[in-house]
Amino acid sequence: MGLFLNLKGVEDMDYSVLGSNILKNIGGENNVQDLIHCATRLRFTLKNRSLANKEEVEELDGVITVVESGGQFQVVIGNNVGYVFDAIMAMTGLGTATQSNTEENQDKGNLFDRFVDMISGIFSPILGLLAGSGVLKGLLALGVSLGMNAKDGTYIILNAAADSMFYFLPIILAVSAARKFKANQYIAIALAGSLVYPAIVTAYTEGTKLTFLGIPVILSQYSSTVIPAILAIWVMSKLQHFFEAKFHESVRNLLTPFLCLVIMVPLTLLVVGPVSTYASGLLASCYLWIYNVSPLISGAVMGAGWQIFVIFGLHWGFVPVMLNNISAFHRDTLGAMVGPAVAAQTGAALGVFFKTHKTKMKGLSLSAFISGLFGITEPAVYGVNLKLKRPFIIGIISGGIGGAIAGASGAAALAVATRSILTIPVYMGHGFLGYVVGYFGAMFLALTLTLIFGVEEQDSDKENISEETTLIKKDTLLSPVSGQVKPLSTVNDPTFSSGAMGAGFSVDPSEDAIYAPADAEVTMLFPTKHAIGLRTDSGAEILIHIGIDTVKLNGEGFAALVKTGDHVKRGEKLIEFDRKKIRDQGFDSTVVVVVTNTDSYLDILNQHENEDVETGKEVLSLMI
Repeated sequence: MGLFLNLKGVEDMDYSVLGSNILKNIGGENNVQDLIHCATRLRFTLKNRSLANKEEVEELDGVITVVESGGQFQVVIGNNVGYVFDAIMAMTGLGTATQSNTEENQDKGNLFDRFVDMISGIFSPILGLLAGSGVLKGLLALGVSLGMNAKDGTYIILNAAADSMFYFLPIILAVSAARKFKANQYIAIALAGSLVYPAIVTAYTEGTKLTFLGIPVILSQYSSTVIPAILAIWVMSKLQHFFEAKFHESVRNLLTPFLCLVIMVPLTLLVVGPVSTYASGLLASCYLWIYNVSPLISGAVMGAGWQIFVIFGLHWGFVPVMLNNISAFHRDTLGAMVGPAVAAQTGAALGVFFKTHKTKMKGLSLSAFISGLFGITEPAVYGVNLKLKRPFIIGIISGGIGGAIAGASGAAALAVATRSILTIPVYMGHGFLGYVVGYFGAMFLALTLTLIFGVEEQDSDKENISEETTLIKKDTLLSPVSGQVKPLSTVNDPTFSSGAMGAGFSVDPSEDAIYAPADAEVTMLFPTKHAIGLRTDSGAEILIHIGIDTVKLNGEGFAALVKTGDHVKRGEKLIEFDRKKIRDQGFDSTVVVVVTNTDSYLDILNQHENEDVETGKEVLSLMI
């Protein structure tokens, strides 16, 4: 991943720059059929996959990796994915309903890919709400078990907040389904609302017989259901597009909603609803049969396989099953079986933190562990465990064991929620202890096995290197600017000062130009010219960053004399900048120099810390 992978977190990231670079490397806005995001990924549906450059996207600063699955080009960002998504939406027209949805403009892929794409597109936007409502339901269940009065006003109000999402799930799904199917969201909401309309609900609960034009209506309980609303909105989208193509624009906005409602509400209650309700019941029965064959084996298979499904985005296929289980049984054993898989990868990342001696890997594994505790495993999987291979395999094994424990205990979720320490109360009730044992047992087992077997680092045990070992100087770096050299720890930016990006030094500059610290290739030049990336002829990857937060100057006061791809000689002028303008605008003008592939070196020595140096003075020695 090189230089760009190590730039994460610089100035909290310029998300508009990252979004623009992602678009550029996937063929531009015109190549995007659809874009949604989940907790950690941008999920692009592309018109022409051949226009996307996966390798270039993976190299971008701020991108963890790229996964192609389910007909989607998935760019894994991490916790900041929402900011990148917003930036892309702000600079494009992707959020409008004007995008073409014709078959010739879609690279649909096979039937399974299209199914995964549809499910992820519908459920991704509501994941946060699902998780938040699930946590609240779990806490209320915990409160009742500890003596909270379910008839008290506090409980009733909080329960309304927790349960409204699930009760009105058809209406909530109508919004995201309408967007996915390119249908009118407001017509979709009205259609889904008819399924939970009080008079219809009362007729069902009281057993009242209804007919429509003499045709008997088979009523069902539609609150908390998934399939009826999605299927109804899909049929409605076809009807809407048909009418819009037939009517003149003078009457289109009146007649299309009118006819959609007049036709679709009765059709849904007469045909679509009963058929999809039957399908929901069949799905629930099939899952229950498989689960009852052996809860232990089911838990082991799902616990071991879950993170593999997540890697390829295939886990979305299980979300409707989980929601359907909640609707049919008021509890979901599937969610309980996969919780330990998340805990296992999290524990493996923590094991890497304790085991490794590499500064960068320590920082990555610790942050991945913290993210994993809150249910986000992409940093642990892609950033740590998969790279080292053994921790990922250990996580799979531990997740399978934890899943087997949760499955055998009969643990189940009261609501669909992310698997994290915050959502543990969601699993209150029968099998709760089994879930806790499975979750934390998988985490502890993965931690222990990783400490014993999980990490091999031939060059990391510095404590065991004898004094007789010869250190070979592989490279030296010159100061790119005159001024006082200071340690990175003094830089007023935690990304640099923590050493998370690598070893290096800073300079309080006394001149207004940056010079090449070694013979190198220019691998990156920020559009705002405030930062430049170099790869020296001997392999050192260098980031030179002029000022703190100076990206906000939008290039004002900076002038680049080179471009990406140029080969420069040591001492060659690279960038001119205006220290006075930077400081007058209220910014720190400190120049930061970081070796972003620090892990490639046994040691990096700063020879002139807290000293005044001239441009071209040797400052760093890179040892191997």
